Amino acid sequence: MKISLFTVLLFTLFLGNAQADLNQYKYIIVPKKFDGFRNVNQYQTSTLIKFLFVENGYNAVYEDALPDDLNRDRCLGVVVGLKDDSSMFTTKLSLILKDCQSKVVFETKEGTSKEKDYKEAYKEAIRDAFGSFKGLDYKYSPKEEQEAPVRISYKNDVKQLNESDANKPDAAVSVEDNTGKKGEVTEMAPQVVNQEGDASKKALKKGPIVPPTVLYAQVINNGYQLVDASPKVILKMLKSTLEGVFIAESLDLNGVVYKRNNKWYFEYNKDGKVVVDELNIKF
Repeated sequence: MKISLFTVLLFTLFLGNAQADLNQYKYIIVPKKFDGFRNVNQYQTSTLIKFLFVENGYNAVYEDALPDDLNRDRCLGVVVGLKDDSSMFTTKLSLILKDCQSKVVFETKEGTSKEKDYKEAYKEAIRDAFGSFKGLDYKYSPKEEQEAPVRISYKNDVKQLNESDANKPDAAVSVEDNTGKKGEVTEMAPQVVNQEGDASKKALKKGPIVPPTVLYAQVINNGYQLVDASPKVILKMLKSTLEGVFIAESLDLNGVVYKRNNKWYFEYNKDGKVVVDELNIKF
């Protein structure tokens, strides 16, 4: 009797925590092709998973059809992953939901099926795994700090130039922390330099040439998008075959982003010349 009661209490606590975790997310992002599959919507996994989420009261969207607010702030949603542990005779899988920092928010039980037909087997296993969402009573309830229009504050990263160094040309400039008045945010733009170390006339975002603006990395399919404090997407970084090197694209530029001496750089070709922009990225 004691064991039974403990099990019930533990399960109730799990449901309560899972509900609280999921309630803060507005969207469920469903990939059209899950890892390990060769084809888009193989065995109709994507369409079935999206349908089941919608049927259970969630706002599910495909990864290539994001609404505007989610496109601006990927942290409003969680991405569905399919963990496939199938064997020769049994289809076994579970669904994993990850936030914009790739942290696991929720993982279902393992759904199983012994159907021989793959399409039917995946359908049955997915529906079985979805039993974990029963009783959660999902209702979107954003965190308090997200009730206002979403803005990413980089207050602690704002820097002020030392007056003694301000007029020193071609010299390393020291910086001091300065957060200013409470709640105040100072707008800054990325510093852009070419290979000779001179300031470029054009930055990723218009503004004075000052120490690099902090850009926040948000996880997207196959890479990251870098946003400023608006939040506005400044640059997209897509994975390449080389570790630490990303294929990069902005509104009007294409190039690569790489890390060197613990600093990140965006390198591209402009007017027949190679230009290198230093980036201040926070992951």
